[in-house]
Amino acid sequence: MTSDGWLQIILFLLVVLVLTKPLGVFMTLVFNREKTLLDPVLRPAERLVYRATGVDEAREMRWTEYAEAMLLFSGVTLLVLYLLERVQAALPLNPQKLPGVGPALAFNTAASFTTNTNWQAYVPETTMSYLTQMAGLSYHNFVSAAVGIVLAIAVIRGVARREQDTIGNFWVDLTRCMLWVLLPVSLVGALFLV
Repeated sequence: MTSDGWLQIILFLLVVLVLTKPLGVFMTLVFNREKTLLDPVLRPAERLVYRATGVDEAREMRWTEYAEAMLLFSGVTLLVLYLLERVQAALPLNPQKLPGVGPALAFNTAASFTTNTNWQAYVPETTMSYLTQMAGLSYHNFVSAAVGIVLAIAVIRGVARREQDTIGNFWVDLTRCMLWVLLPVSLVGALFLV
């Protein structure tokens, strides 16, 4: 390995080390529903999401309900991505007139992006339309990360709340993860890359 490679690894580890404590404290506040600096901006958006989706943010779930909600959400998004891939030839944002993706590849891609493994057995530019990449694959890159984070939070709560029957609300945790954690991190990361 070159010295540039080692320097990049060391720099990356230093950035992770520096950000671990403040990001961990922030995420603790977010998932414990305590006040943060982002509340004035994001709390109205969060309430709007709950109102539009009918989620009762005060209702907590048992671990079985939490798991069912996660499986339902992941199953529906997997099915939507699969269908999007299969019928992309008839959808807009397909200037190359790419055909629908075959059943095996479409399922493999949908399953891998839903589980955040993102295994690609294709060349995106010659297989997936712009709409499929944008509304399907990019969406899953974001949302599957949120699902993984909230499942880790649920496990931590399960251990911490041994004496209680509930571990939070999947829909609230997912919304808070996307609004309070992933969107700000994405914006800061994008600004850094610019």
